[in-house]
Amino acid sequence: MNNKSLKRTLLMLLVCMGGFQLYAQFKQPMINLEHFDEKRYQWGYYFGLNTMDFRMDYEKFDYNDASKTDIQTQKSYGFNVGLTGDLRLVDHLSARFEPGLIYNKRQLDFPGFVQERSRYREVASTYIYIPVLLKYGSKRWDNFKPYVTAGASMTLNLSANNKSREDNVEGKFRVNPTIFFYELGFGIDLYTPHFRFTPSIRGLFSINNELIHDNDPNSPWTGNLNGLKSRGFLLNLNFE
Repeated sequence: MNNKSLKRTLLMLLVCMGGFQLYAQFKQPMINLEHFDEKRYQWGYYFGLNTMDFRMDYEKFDYNDASKTDIQTQKSYGFNVGLTGDLRLVDHLSARFEPGLIYNKRQLDFPGFVQERSRYREVASTYIYIPVLLKYGSKRWDNFKPYVTAGASMTLNLSANNKSREDNVEGKFRVNPTIFFYELGFGIDLYTPHFRFTPSIRGLFSINNELIHDNDPNSPWTGNLNGLKSRGFLLNLNFE
């Protein structure tokens, strides 16, 4: 075998070896944190954004009467931050505890008023957030795994103004501090070489009335309201 044939043979071997290596990588990709989901307990933290509004329950609704038309909620973005705890129950199912802080600010636009000081009411919410969730994940696909969550939560609103004797006449919109929610969500677990990164979206829907009526039962702000309930969406980034 001459040098030219030898070089050609070596080149073919190198190409074949490279091809086998690429095939092996595609056939058996590198699995990060292969036994991560087998742990009994897992801990981490999260942060993210939220948007919230109110669902109104009216006593009467009349488009011909300005005081009995729809109250608009001007939404804004807030932030979330907290800790995560995960307890593995069985394969693919775990219980999660994610205490944290949620901040948001909403503005209510009451129809029938000319002056802005009477028309608009700002509702700031600083929630101590205590959720308990069930998480069901699919079978892991290489380094990612989709999942869904469902559960309930309780929040304590530190900005509720519920103890104030002043009401909307003095410019204060009052709400109850304790709110209970049911929650539904989904996300994707992404496994890196060093930690699990999880973007998730979750909907929150309150089940109890938050409204504290004004002292005057015929108040132009709350007289036509039976109640109001919060609802919102959380976009979180989890690191575990």
